[in-house]
Amino acid sequence: MASTKAFVLIETTVGKTKDVVAALNKVEKVSSVDVVTGPYDIICIVQAEDLSSIGEAVTGSVHVIEGITRTVTCLAVGD
Repeated sequence: MASTKAFVLIETTVGKTKDVVAALNKVEKVSSVDVVTGPYDIICIVQAEDLSSIGEAVTGSVHVIEGITRTVTCLAVGD
């Protein structure tokens, strides 16, 4: 079971939110994807075995999705 979790706050290009959600749902380490209101368009949860794996998932699988303009990654520090 994955023991490290991060919340990724995502801004998307206008009109691309649905496409980004569909792409995020295909990423193996993404456990949850929600469209939200406010300064961000999507919040997703990435879960992995360790911090290094979280970093690889975010930079290698999330950042490369077309339509994402900016992300902020927040690591969970408690249970």
